[in-house]
Parts: sequence; structure tokens; C-alpha cells
Amino acid sequence: MALDRQTARYRTRHGGTPADLVAAQELRHRAFVEAAGLPPRSGGLDRDRFDAVSRHVLIEDTATGTPVCTFRYRVLSPADAAADSYTGALYDLAPLVALAGPMVELGRFCVAPGAADPDALRLAWARLTRIVDEAEATLLFGCASFAGADPARHADSLACLAARHPAPPGLSPGRRAPATVALPTSGDPASGWRAMPALLRTYLAMGGWTSDHAVIDREMDTVHVFTAVETARVPPARARALRALAEAAAGG
Repeated sequence: MALDRQTARYRTRHGGTPADLVAAQELRHRAFVEAAGLPPRSGGLDRDRFDAVSRHVLIEDTATGTPVCTFRYRVLSPADAAADSYTGALYDLAPLVALAGPMVELGRFCVAPGAADPDALRLAWARLTRIVDEAEATLLFGCASFAGADPARHADSLACLAARHPAPPGLSPGRRAPATVALPTSGDPASGWRAMPALLRTYLAMGGWTSDHAVIDREMDTVHVFTAVETARVPPARARALRALAEAAAGG
């Protein structure tokens, strides 16, 4: 598989050097720490132990080489997803062990502040589609965050998730994080959908589902939910569009 995909303005590739990893961590720091007004981290980098065992994707401006979007991922068995994943440290993923096939854990997906170009995001989704297809993954999963660690701020959106996007029977992750809150059962679903984070809205449009509780992460000033997309449940029209996007990017 070629490592590079390119459009007229952007290219996407796997990071293969220590400098590439630092570039991804610097971008994550700007998107997750600086943009939220949080105290800076050591070296101006957002990093953790899972960086060393993940693959990192960079979407770069072809003219400058500057990263404008990044994400990391791992291809895992259901047992490994439950036992040793970033998401599994925050949610009890034991119910997922019953599923068959490889899984792709997606994390640290972000866009440079002020650089939310639809073309860069389309290229990121094209690369992710290719990753999922080549892994023959049955599930894409991770954490989807709301900015602000007060769950009350997101009550309508969380209620929308509870009402419209619950986990299939027997698959809802259990609680593992120290600070959690059950998704509310009442709220304004229409308002909640409008306020839904863009990345989470994309997952849901692909047939995604979420946990029945949210995790409060005061260190990152977020509230997040477990989110999963079963590849077999992606609406056919959406699946065709994503694969067409992946093919177009591969030909660039």
C-alpha cells in the first residue's frame, strides 16, 4: 500500500519518523490544550503511552508541509481492545469480546485551530476508510468529546444520544473511569443534535452508537462518550460515498 495520498492542496501519509510523531503531538497540543485555554504540557506536546503503539496519520499542506489534521489508530482483536487500549482504560469493553473480526481504535482526531478546511477533512476520512477496509475491520471505535467538563452544558446532546443512538443489546460498555454520569433521559433532541460535535455527528450518520454514560475528564476539560460504528451497519449510500472518496484520494 502506498503511504501517500494527495489532493491539489493537501496530502496524507503515515508518520514514520520521530519528527513526524512530534509534529502530530504539537498539533494535538494546539487543538486540545491551547485552544481550550488549558495549562501547557511539557514541551508543548500532547502525548501518552499509547503513542508508541499506535500508527499516526498526518494531513499536510502540500505547499508548506505543515500538518493541518492528524489522528492515530490501532488495529486490535476484540480481546486486545478490551484489555489494552486507550478507550478500554476508560470504559469496560468486555462486552465487545463477543464480536468477531479486527477492530480499529481511532483517537486524537483533530484539526489545526482555524484550519477546518472541508478538503482536509475529506482526505482524512478517505484515509480512514482505506485503513478500515484494508484491516477488514468490523468495528471502528473510540471516544468522542464535548468541550467543557460540566455535563449539564451538554444535556440535550447527551439525551439525544440516549434516545436515538443506544448500543445494541449486550454491547454497551461498562463504567471504568473514576468520574462518570448516566446519559440523561430527557432533553430537546433537536437542539441536542445541532450542538453535537462534528466528529460525533459524522459517526452517528454512519449508524454509530454510544455508551449509556459519559466520562468527565477534568484534565482535558471535556465530557466524552464511547462511540462505535459497526462497518456492516453503515448505510449503503454512505459506504459507497466513503469508498469513492478513498479511491479518488488514492488516485491523486
